[in-house]
Order: sequence, then structure tokens, then C-alpha cells
Amino acid sequence: MCFMYILHSKSLSKYYVGHTCETIKERLRKHNSNHRGFTGSASDWEVVYVEDYSNKSEAYDRERELKKWKSKKMIIKLINAKG
Repeated sequence: MCFMYILHSKSLSKYYVGHTCETIKERLRKHNSNHRGFTGSASDWEVVYVEDYSNKSEAYDRERELKKWKSKKMIIKLINAKG
């Protein structure tokens, strides 16, 4: 089982779209640890949206689809649609 996920940081007022085949809990722990990269600049990331996929390729394809949107409004709309 793999996942496409969206994180949100209140302190940065930013969203992050990613994919993983780890548990969401473990991946979130890594994002909130002190590291280099986009998510390393904050430690208050929270999972706001998840989609399940049967393999890494499908999860990655969905991540790329969302990143092509380049639209915070569309990401918020997707999150809100899931309720």
C-alpha cells in the first residue's frame, strides 16, 4: 500500500504534496524532523489529505498531477471536497 498525501503547515501557511510507501505516521515524523529541504523549515506539518494506491507508481503519478496544478486554491478545494 502506498499513499499520495498533502501536508499543511500553519506557521508557513503552505501545503506540501508527496507520496510514500511508508506509513503516513512515519513519513510525517520525518517531515517534522530537523532536515534540509522544503519541509525542514517548519516542524508543525500535519496530514490534511490522503489517497491510497496499490503501488508506488500510481501514488507518484497522482502526486505529479497535483503538483502540475500549481494552485493552492485547487488543493484546498480537493481537501474540502473529501470533507
